[in-house]
Amino acid sequence: MRNGLRAHLENAETYVLDVILGERRGKGATALRITLFGLSKIFAGVIKLRRFLYDVRIFRDSTLGVQVIAIGNLTVGGTGKTPVVEKFARELKDQGRNVAILSRGYRSKPPPLSRRLLNQLLLRSESTPPRIVSDGKNLLLDSETAGDEPYMLASNLKDVVVLVDPDRVKSGRFAIEKFGCDTLLLDDGFQYWKLRGRRHDVVLVDCQQPFGNEHLLPRGTLREPPGHLARATTIFLTKSDGKTEELRRRIHTLNPKAGIIECIHQPLYFEDVFTGERCGLEFLQGRKVASLSGIAQPESFERSLIKMGAGLVYSKRFADHHRFSQQEMLNAINRSKKRMAEMIITTQKDAVRFPKLDRRDLPIYFMRVEIKILNGADDFRDCVRKICFR
Repeated sequence: MRNGLRAHLENAETYVLDVILGERRGKGATALRITLFGLSKIFAGVIKLRRFLYDVRIFRDSTLGVQVIAIGNLTVGGTGKTPVVEKFARELKDQGRNVAILSRGYRSKPPPLSRRLLNQLLLRSESTPPRIVSDGKNLLLDSETAGDEPYMLASNLKDVVVLVDPDRVKSGRFAIEKFGCDTLLLDDGFQYWKLRGRRHDVVLVDCQQPFGNEHLLPRGTLREPPGHLARATTIFLTKSDGKTEELRRRIHTLNPKAGIIECIHQPLYFEDVFTGERCGLEFLQGRKVASLSGIAQPESFERSLIKMGAGLVYSKRFADHHRFSQQEMLNAINRSKKRMAEMIITTQKDAVRFPKLDRRDLPIYFMRVEIKILNGADDFRDCVRKICFR
């Protein structure tokens, strides 16, 4: 029953996204777009009101006395944020900082309802500690409990503390007191205004879809108007193809002071999801492969496989953050075999949401990627230097 409800919700989410992006036609889709446009005007008013309440100090922000780097975006989904968080964490750690990554744990498994209700009744939310995904030495939670992105970060960063809690003031204080952290990375934190002291705002802009369809949620994919890019200290242009002159000009009019860094997501190797065996990038050359993904922009992932010389004979896409069932995995394997695929390729973000399989007729590999800076390396080093030696 739970899986059926999840499937219905994901189908509804996919349908609404298609309507937003103009990929659905007809009277029903048009009516829904008009409704969503009206709601986006309300959303815009809420954003302005919230900002005003912080400016006049009715809503109070907090300062924890350590360096805070908020890494986020103006749009929902698909900018490639997690590898950028990882790159900052590695660089800061190499410079001697004691780093904690604070995540809200999007689509992580919530605590039991009874505990949440009891905490609210007793007004003791502050006494509930954040979830420790990694203590900087050990991986302590699974991906369902932690959320796929915090789990992936904790898996890739063995010496960085990773915490999950919607209240990142509380989790930041916990990181300082429990682990002695002096630098806090707010994963998806550009809209998190409660923690603002000694803060650097790093904003990611996807070169392929910089500002979505230019509409705010729910008519579009923008969380804030493009003009709010003015708050950014550093701007990352992700998935760059090198042709960014026009986008750079627009960003400069919105924020002439921020450093601009162009980057791509560079594949490193392929790793067997279940055995841990690693293969080089040449492994795909001339091979028939199937792709399996549940990410915001699967087209980009699929194109990268073809670019590396693979023959993509089958692809199966699910909604972003989809948690795979064993039957879905077996179905994907069977259909891939029918198309004569030699293997299935997925993303690391998807691989952490795979169940254990009783049978594996095809090997399944995930593609490990990292951020490669194409332009603006000096701006990146300068950004890190300001944080480390302020």
